[in-house]
Amino acid sequence: MSSREHNGHAHGAGAAGRDADTRWLVAAGALIVAFMAGEVVAGVLAHSLALLSDAAHMLTDAASIALAIVTATIATRPAHGGYTYGLRRTEILSAQANGITLVLLAAWLCYEAIRRLLAPQPVNGAVMLTVALVGVCVNLAATWLIARASASGTRRSLNLEGAFAHVLTDLYAFAATAVAAIVVLATGFNRADPIATLVVVALMLRAGGGLIRDSGRIFLEAAPAGLDPAVIGEAMAGRPHVAEVHDLHVWEITSGMPAASAHVLVAPGQDCHAVRGDLEELFAREYGITHLTLQVDHVVEDLADQPVPERAAGEEHCEDAHGPRYTPQDTRGGRVSKSRAGGNPRE
Repeated sequence: MSSREHNGHAHGAGAAGRDADTRWLVAAGALIVAFMAGEVVAGVLAHSLALLSDAAHMLTDAASIALAIVTATIATRPAHGGYTYGLRRTEILSAQANGITLVLLAAWLCYEAIRRLLAPQPVNGAVMLTVALVGVCVNLAATWLIARASASGTRRSLNLEGAFAHVLTDLYAFAATAVAAIVVLATGFNRADPIATLVVVALMLRAGGGLIRDSGRIFLEAAPAGLDPAVIGEAMAGRPHVAEVHDLHVWEITSGMPAASAHVLVAPGQDCHAVRGDLEELFAREYGITHLTLQVDHVVEDLADQPVPERAAGEEHCEDAHGPRYTPQDTRGGRVSKSRAGGNPRE
């Protein structure tokens, strides 16, 4: 199904740009699963919680990569039926699942590490060090493969970032395990093993929390990080012949696919189509937003010369307008009008 072009941007399949090549993900997943099997055996033989925690984390790595492959495939299906945006947001479900599993696994490992700190167990430092060094190499290779998969696409993917966060955290975990093994071999301090596990826990919580936060922003349809709707509204109101902007919404359909909509009132006698074209160029050039829907109307002529605060209730162009309202006066005076349907003026 081919995408449809309109005003320089596409809607439908492929509208968000080319997605990642899943062949790199398959290779990374196979590498991780093969090493994980050997690490479980080594962790049991060495009595090392750090190695077993790494193996458990690698299991989640493999699961996250498998989930990334499945959701990336589903997300490329064209929009149909009631799914007017297609299934692209399944990527965000995958990213959130990755974040939650990282946090839950971190909680379990934290409990086990504290238990071993209180009652340390003998650890085979030589096996720990050997497996950890091999694990660093394996995770470096897996990180490179996932980076190649990400580079093969043309848009940011929170789905891939989730898989990447899993593997990168595991790379740091093996580095911490290697340091702990050296300490055990040099000093016999067996508590270095659970201490290394706690370092891994901190990294997992940081990565997992970030994924949950970013995916949550998309589910709640918050503006993309780095884009301030108030600044965008003021910029729109400052364009030629724009009398007012309201009902401005900026959100992400999925990671790397921002969208916006707004109701724009144009000064009487001016060309609505020209104003819309100018605003579309502004969004594409300044904010990287090409998925834009604008309702453009002429302002009611008998209200055009009235200052916004003097308009009586019921004289709104939209009966159900909500959010701040932006006018050319706002861009000069640094003020945003309060919408009659709710919202607060911005100082």
